[in-house]
Amino acid sequence: MSNDIRKLLIMNIISSIISIYIAIFVNLYIWESNHGIGEVSLYNLSMYICWGLSFAFASKLVSRFSIRVLLAISACCGAAAFLYLMTVHLDSRHLWITLLGIPVGMMFGFSQSSQNLGIAMQGKDHELAPYFAAVNITSQALNMAVPILSAAVIQGFGYNGSFITMLIFITVMLIYSAKMPRILLPAQLSADKTREPIYTLGFRKAFSYPGAKWVLLSLLAAGIFMQFQNLFALLFTFSVTQNKLLIALLNLLYTLCSLLGLWLYRRIKFNEMRWLWIGSVLLALGFVIALLHVPVMLILSNVLTSIGMFYFSIVWNAQQFKYIKHLDPATKSTFLVWRECTLVFTRCLLLSLTFSLTEMRGLAFGVIVFITIACLFAIPVFQSLAGRENSKWEKIQAAGTDQMTL
Repeated sequence: MSNDIRKLLIMNIISSIISIYIAIFVNLYIWESNHGIGEVSLYNLSMYICWGLSFAFASKLVSRFSIRVLLAISACCGAAAFLYLMTVHLDSRHLWITLLGIPVGMMFGFSQSSQNLGIAMQGKDHELAPYFAAVNITSQALNMAVPILSAAVIQGFGYNGSFITMLIFITVMLIYSAKMPRILLPAQLSADKTREPIYTLGFRKAFSYPGAKWVLLSLLAAGIFMQFQNLFALLFTFSVTQNKLLIALLNLLYTLCSLLGLWLYRRIKFNEMRWLWIGSVLLALGFVIALLHVPVMLILSNVLTSIGMFYFSIVWNAQQFKYIKHLDPATKSTFLVWRECTLVFTRCLLLSLTFSLTEMRGLAFGVIVFITIACLFAIPVFQSLAGRENSKWEKIQAAGTDQMTL
């Protein structure tokens, strides 16, 4: 990997420390009061709406400012979120939860935008797989360390002590943002976006490459599945125990299982589509087992989905970036915005289905699980069709280049 890609990886590690803490303990902080699925869903809904809007806005800023500015804004939003948690108390709990999701979503939106745009514009084809593999490996290590250390801080100094600790990491993120590569869209390329009618918002341009229609369907399905996994993997753990240290130890177990998945991934030489199908099957099994709603089964569900998610994420992400490698920077930026907004839209659809849930069992929960599994199995099909069209186009392009050379 080049020096710039290494810097992107280091920033990914710093921001992952903060995001892992938020994903577990901010959700637990909300869950502990009333054990309300609707309250956790409301927080996530507010967060993802602001995430999508911030991601889109960041893509506009990157035509005038480098990703350094986006990361600095992300750090400031993160600081605002933790200061809010420490100081603000409102009579309306729903309003308090909604307002909390705004700075958290903005932090994730600006951070994700800067890193996605950075790897899309700076990463070479041969660097994508090593980068996403390194991201997964470091994520596994952080998923082991961060929950345990955070639980120890909460037990020793309370939630406010852990919020202050996160403010320290956000300060590090802000300082390191000044060392990031100056990646931005060239002005003449970003101006090219206006050629498409304003009412389309660049949609046709973003999804005009070979196989794009299948990628779009894959994104629509992935938002549903990924939000189910993101929300209920946590709630399954919270249903087993609310002891912070035990929650951290369970997350350690899930991470060790992901590392087992990594070991198998390196030892067994399957092609990427087979690994995507294996990941999807493991995830589906985990979701079905969770319907039993027995503590042991909920833990087993998270074990299976942890391994399955590793296989799914490493293949799915690498494939999507591979399909857009030939696009110009402005089109890549537009695609990444629509990619994120599409995922956010379908994530919000799933969250809207969970507002009425009072428990993780029964007919309503079973219907949501069925919809999630259907979307999950559709993704490898769509990815395969997208890859087939993309490969045909590359062969035609290569043949045309050879003829011109002759």
